[in-house]
Parts: sequence; structure tokens; C-alpha cells
Amino acid sequence: MPLRPVPDENAPALQLPLVLIGPMGAGKSRVGARLAASVGVPFIDTDSRIEERHGPIEAIFAREGEAGFRALERVVVAQALTEQAVVSLGGGAVLHPDTQADLADAAVVRLTVSAEAVAARLVGGNRPLLADGGLERWTAIQLEREPVYASLAALEIDTSRRSVARIVEQITERFGGTR
Repeated sequence: MPLRPVPDENAPALQLPLVLIGPMGAGKSRVGARLAASVGVPFIDTDSRIEERHGPIEAIFAREGEAGFRALERVVVAQALTEQAVVSLGGGAVLHPDTQADLADAAVVRLTVSAEAVAARLVGGNRPLLADGGLERWTAIQLEREPVYASLAALEIDTSRRSVARIVEQITERFGGTR
């Protein structure tokens, strides 16, 4: 069994909450889980929390529409942003003005991904907003949200061809690396 690395007591503490934003398929959940584990803090995926409390996202969209989903999402996001954790937001969570205000003073990392790289990641997925239109719809959504993502992030990392380990390293270099 490999030894767990000993935290450097002289290293700066990770700024928390640390929030990952970006389009569907950028790797927010994967990077967030690895980052949280590497520094020994909780990881919160807001989409997973929504599903735990309210059922599958596609069922929420079918039952309540996007507006109903966004209302549930806002409550979960607001709570998550009060916790000392690494937080992954759903791609559209940043559209809510209250969420934008909440993120103003937070450590926010924007993960980006090319359309070519995301195409392979989204194969076989069940994302409600992509049900009609696939990659073309993803591109349109990403372009629409681009200005909001850019305005909120203190650091931007393209995940298209970068390993999760390298992405985590870049984040901890910028925001600290211990608990």
C-alpha cells in the first residue's frame, strides 16, 4: 500500500470553498474529487446533491422544466458555497445572479474543454439540455455562458489534453495545497 503524502506544514492552506465552474464535460466532478482528496477536504458536486434530494436531473427537467430545476439548484448551490469544501457547480448554476454574487469573493477555477475533446466525454450521457442537438447544442450553450464563466474565474485551465493530476497541481499552485 503506498504511503499517503505528508502535508507540508509550511504550504499555504487551500482557499475554501474552492469552486469549479465550466461547461458540461469539462471535468469538474473528476477534478474536484481528486483535488479534495489530495488536500483532505470534502468534495461537493451540486448536481449529485440535487439528485440525492430530488431524484435524477432528467426527471426534474421533465417534471418541472428548466426553471424548476434552476430553483432547486440555487438552494443546493447556496448551501454548498457556505461549506469548507471543494465545490463543483453544474454548468448553468452560474447563470443565477445570486450565485454570481456569492462567487465574487470565492476562489473560482474555470475548467474549459474543446468541442473535440468533449464529444468523446459526452457519448452515451443523459444530459437534458443536450437531448436535442448534441455537440452543436453544447457549443451554443458554452458560447452563451462564456462571458459569465470568464467574469467569475480567477484561474482558467483547459482540460482537453491535460491530466487530472496536472490540473490539480495547477490549482494548488495558485490557491494553496493543504487543508
